[in-house]
Amino acid sequence: MRFVLASLLWLYSSLVLAQFPTGTPGSNPFAQPDFLPVEEAYQLAVEPAEDGRVRLYWRIAEGYYLYQHAFDFRLERGGEPLEFSAEVPPGLARSDEFFGDVQVYYNEVEVVLQVRETPGFARLSVQSQGCADAGLCYPPRTEVFDMDFGAGQANAVAQAPVTAASLPAAGESLSALPYMLLLAFFGGAILNLMPCVFPVLSLKVLGFANSGRHERLHHGWLYTLGVIASFLAVAGVLIALQTAGQAVGWGFQLQSPGFVIALAYLFLAMGLSLSGMVQLGSSVMNLGGSLAGRQGSAGSFFTGVLAVVVASPCTAPFMGTALGFALTQPALVSLAVFFALGAGMAAPMLLLSYSSRARDWLPRPGAWMETLKQLLAFPLYATAIWLLWVAGRQTSVDTMAAALAGGLLLALALWLWQGHTSSGPASHGRTARRALALASLVGAVALGLWRVPAGPDTGTDEVGDAAAWSEERVEDLRRSGRPVFVDVTADWCITCIANEQGVLYTEAVQAAFREHNVAFLVADWTNYDADIANYLRGHGRSGIPLYVLYPADRGAAPVLLPQVLTRSGVISALESISANRG
Repeated sequence: MRFVLASLLWLYSSLVLAQFPTGTPGSNPFAQPDFLPVEEAYQLAVEPAEDGRVRLYWRIAEGYYLYQHAFDFRLERGGEPLEFSAEVPPGLARSDEFFGDVQVYYNEVEVVLQVRETPGFARLSVQSQGCADAGLCYPPRTEVFDMDFGAGQANAVAQAPVTAASLPAAGESLSALPYMLLLAFFGGAILNLMPCVFPVLSLKVLGFANSGRHERLHHGWLYTLGVIASFLAVAGVLIALQTAGQAVGWGFQLQSPGFVIALAYLFLAMGLSLSGMVQLGSSVMNLGGSLAGRQGSAGSFFTGVLAVVVASPCTAPFMGTALGFALTQPALVSLAVFFALGAGMAAPMLLLSYSSRARDWLPRPGAWMETLKQLLAFPLYATAIWLLWVAGRQTSVDTMAAALAGGLLLALALWLWQGHTSSGPASHGRTARRALALASLVGAVALGLWRVPAGPDTGTDEVGDAAAWSEERVEDLRRSGRPVFVDVTADWCITCIANEQGVLYTEAVQAAFREHNVAFLVADWTNYDADIANYLRGHGRSGIPLYVLYPADRGAAPVLLPQVLTRSGVISALESISANRG
């Protein structure tokens, strides 16, 4: 049986990177990402006029923004200050990792100063501060101009340049790293409540009920080690792929049909174990033995590994910001954030192993635990069905049918392999049954690897009121005067599906889209798409879901919605966009 499970785990691990092309590795995975010099990121033009007006116009590079609260202006003539008023436009509301709730500007911003008495000549000092979505925050910058109001000219006074190379690392800027580590920790903790993970962990938690203190601590720390090691392994793969030139993020492995099918097989095997059809053994995954009995050390470690594997379709709140930050930082900073994710995910289990008060909340062991174990098999079966549907969406219905047949052979292989126990170890049929089990396993692997490409798409890219996303379509719609909502989603993203079914595709929200004439575009990342990957990276994200609401005004900055949506929140954002149009 251990050989069968090892083969299954090999299948799962060997297919993770099956559909990602390789490239030439970069010279240094620990290198700081390239940031623009501050004068290129924020280009300021100053235009004085005879009537005492001064137009300040910033052109802001893509992926960078300016803070409204950081603006400061000084006008003086001959060392004496001049009185003026400033018209500063409203910015985009943002919950910022550096300054909290602020207003910021993307793409461009124009400020108009009105001098009360036209001075003829004056010196203007302009202070501003901006950051990059990738995590770097520049120090406040002051630019000085000598202005001739009569001629309508402004000449910059030379200043010492400030470049990104002269700044501290992104993770050190204004204590960003501790904040990101905190977000990652809480995001990892919330992963335990996701439907993929909860059935796996619930049995492990109940196993603490009859364990002694030393045993609980021993297995709690081994589980923690398995979780953290798995997160660091994922981080290592992501860093390697990004160094090789691939734009990938959290959940990238689910864009491989091979990985999706292998994961479905794994859920099927776990479900069969919980149903009592097969006993996988506590030394491998801790899912088959008595819940009240002694649990193996390897089982505790691999339960942690398994928890991370089955969590991959989920993105918890707080994770998006932390992951987007991590994957734009040097490798050591990225690993620190992924370590915090793992620590957060393992924390509830470790707390239960230490705290008797927390364990008091657990129900007492009894015969009901066997019933619960069998009941928890059904969410695993449902997840396997969903994953096979995702594989069918990624390829074709024929591939899905082949994978279903492979699942049948896998169940047969597991049943045959341990069937010898019913007649004792000396059974004459033992060798034959094991040979048939191995043959069935080989058949399951072969069917899982079989691909039938999808036939030609005879439909359109329109789905109800939604249309397929592209950068060009966004620009065309905004040019025509329509706001645009972009939903970056995938069939394998559970959070995406929950938001769509519970919020975005409800009648009330769809009616709000129609009422405010907001175009609904869907960027489907079920299969790998470099354009979508770059779009995510441009918004400081490495995973999905991502929701971006563009005002009709092409000069206005887009609004990023939270990863977990509510109907009232979406409708309020649509109303705000509509009000600004008015």
